[in-house]
Amino acid sequence: MKVLGAVLAGGRSSRFGSDKALAEYRGVPLIEHAVAALAAQCDAVVMVGRYGGIADWPEPGCGPLGGLAGALRHARANLFDAVLSCGVDAPGVPADLRMSLMPAPAYVASQPVLGLWPVSAADALEEILTGSGRHSMLAFAEAIGARPVKLRHEPANVNTPEDLARLEQRHGL
Repeated sequence: MKVLGAVLAGGRSSRFGSDKALAEYRGVPLIEHAVAALAAQCDAVVMVGRYGGIADWPEPGCGPLGGLAGALRHARANLFDAVLSCGVDAPGVPADLRMSLMPAPAYVASQPVLGLWPVSAADALEEILTGSGRHSMLAFAEAIGARPVKLRHEPANVNTPEDLARLEQRHGL
């Protein structure tokens, strides 16, 4: 199975107060942690949103769903079978995330942005984004029958500078 890693980086970082993707954890920007985690598990990695080649779909400002839709469209056009998604704010993504989420579709129960999504789900996601119903990762997951997976070690979810400081303290920095 050919898997595209997608780092979703289109948010405004409003709770963080500055660009969260560039905030450092253990001396390395959060976005670099996400890219490295996916690169070790995927055939290729793209950044979606503000930092790179893939645009949110149908437009910026649609949250993680727009980023995932852009990634799924790119994956379909480039003959990938699935997308392994991750936000920039989840340092500590397990090295076995892809295997833990197989078979697709599946997502991390505590952080639905972390998921393994089949390219065949792109049309369902586009319907959600262009429809008037609930626009959320969980609504998408439910619509395609994705299963939630509880991980033994949950990655962090950094939303504020205080979250990042607590994470650094827990790990002795």
